[in-house]
Amino acid sequence: MFRFFEGLVDPYLAYEETDTPPRRLWPFLMQFARPFRGVFLVTGGFSVAAAAVDVALIWYVGRVVDYLGQGAPVEVMQRHGLEMALVALGILFLRPILVVGNVALLHNTILPNFATMVRWRAHSHLLRQPVGWFESDFAGRIANRVMQTPTAAGDAVFQVFDMAAFAIVTVIGSLIMLAGADIRLTIPLLIWFVLYLLLVRWTLKRIGPAAQASSDARSAVTGRIVDSYTNIHSVKLFPHNDHERVYAKESIEEARQTFMREMRIITRMDLTLTGLNGGLIVAASGWAILLWYQGQATIGVVAATTALVLRLNNMTYWIMWATTNLMQSLGVVQEGMETITAPVSLTDRQGARPLRLSAGKIELRGISHHYGRGSGGLQSVDLTIRPGERIGLVGQSGSGKSTLVKLILRFYDCEGGRVLIDGQDISEVTQDSLRKMIGVVQQESSLLHRSVRDNILYGRPDATEAEMVLAAKRAEAHDFVLRLEDPKGRRGYDAHVGERGVKLSGGQRQRIAIARVILKDAPILILDEATSALDSEAEAAIQDTLYGVMEGKTVIAIAHRLSTIAAMDRIVVLEDGKIAEQGTHDDLIARNGLYARFWSRQSGGFLGTEEAAH
Repeated sequence: MFRFFEGLVDPYLAYEETDTPPRRLWPFLMQFARPFRGVFLVTGGFSVAAAAVDVALIWYVGRVVDYLGQGAPVEVMQRHGLEMALVALGILFLRPILVVGNVALLHNTILPNFATMVRWRAHSHLLRQPVGWFESDFAGRIANRVMQTPTAAGDAVFQVFDMAAFAIVTVIGSLIMLAGADIRLTIPLLIWFVLYLLLVRWTLKRIGPAAQASSDARSAVTGRIVDSYTNIHSVKLFPHNDHERVYAKESIEEARQTFMREMRIITRMDLTLTGLNGGLIVAASGWAILLWYQGQATIGVVAATTALVLRLNNMTYWIMWATTNLMQSLGVVQEGMETITAPVSLTDRQGARPLRLSAGKIELRGISHHYGRGSGGLQSVDLTIRPGERIGLVGQSGSGKSTLVKLILRFYDCEGGRVLIDGQDISEVTQDSLRKMIGVVQQESSLLHRSVRDNILYGRPDATEAEMVLAAKRAEAHDFVLRLEDPKGRRGYDAHVGERGVKLSGGQRQRIAIARVILKDAPILILDEATSALDSEAEAAIQDTLYGVMEGKTVIAIAHRLSTIAAMDRIVVLEDGKIAEQGTHDDLIARNGLYARFWSRQSGGFLGTEEAAH
């Protein structure tokens, strides 16, 4: 039975992705509701039927009370025994079918699948965001919103069916039942209902913004705490435990204050509702008793009216609580939408085609990029890298080396100029096809919290085990990998490396990253301080490997250790976002310019201080 209900909707159903998802609440929720339309309709029917049966039972209790006063027990049973037996059978068999159907659709179809669909699509959307977008926020806060928002959206849908159907049917059924007994009995209920709606309106007007603020504050706490955990090495090295406690406490206290403001609203609502319900119980029951005293109502009407208002008393607390939860859930959804509905800021152009790489020629034509600040980055850089040419990129920190690489990878769009590969403007080809053609080894290559095998195969998932091991051997990683063992007893290539590869040394992480790029075997290779984390012996061994990997590829190598790029075909020196000079190592030394001063001021082969450049 469970599998039937769980399989009614596929949360991974194919859908049309959009770069600009709805930013308003109801359109956002409706896009996920479409696959559930049939389920929602049936669930609504079950909810209404189940609520109607409960109201009818209260009415029938009053009817039974009247039966019991119509004569001797034997006579009552002779007249009404069959009817009561049929009602009993309905309670035993029909009512459970309605309740089970309603509960199964809510708990086994809607709740797990609706939240899963929202989370899956939200994660898929965020993966399409550019690198710069992730650099502007806490990873912990982003992840928190991806986890919280779908759950809150599912809870909101659940509350609508679980609460709204029962509330509407109970109130309407109560009015019909009381009007059938005596139209005057509806007056207290109608007055109470109007006041109740005003209270609901007052509560909803305040609880939504309060819930959104509270959710935002919780996300901020998560962001700060995860930031501390992610950088735990820095926290311990300096050491700054107390500083991090204070940093987190500020956010935790703000979350406490926003939550207290939210709870004040709920407390005021509860106090007011208690007074309203007390008035309803006294007015409706008292009026029914008065009508009975005047001979205008039966004992059954008094019993049913009293039972009904007592049910309404209990139900209104539940409805108000459910309504408050609904608004809290919607507040969480709205807060999460700030992140998960953000438009994709760097997209493939309509009709973009895959990059067709024939030779590997890279042309930078007047490229400028300042990250929207008007300064820094690159300024009108012209550079042509011939197919198969190996160039070294040199410059002080902030000279624009990393910016140039990010623009070639199209992590950002150029603010001015164009980047062409084999004559194709990279802004007009698909991003995936561009990056498939480029292998990158960064200075600090973070690894996925997965096995060594998974990390190396990330370069080419369809590679064979033998190809993967060969790449590890070429990167001088195979021997140390065989000695690895993680806390769960997994060994060798099955051992997990920890978050960002923290269980490995810097050199070990770098060698696995190099193995990954060797396996990828892309025709364009970018080395951003690729051997900086290695000791001299390991660097010397891997340097020969890297030169072998470079064979036949177009290569851009960034280095502060100038000895690692001295043998490049050409060296390009950047200063203040512009090309200061370029040529072979010998040419630049002979020119006695900026590069020559870098070289002469080095200690141990590293680029000198900034003062050395002036």
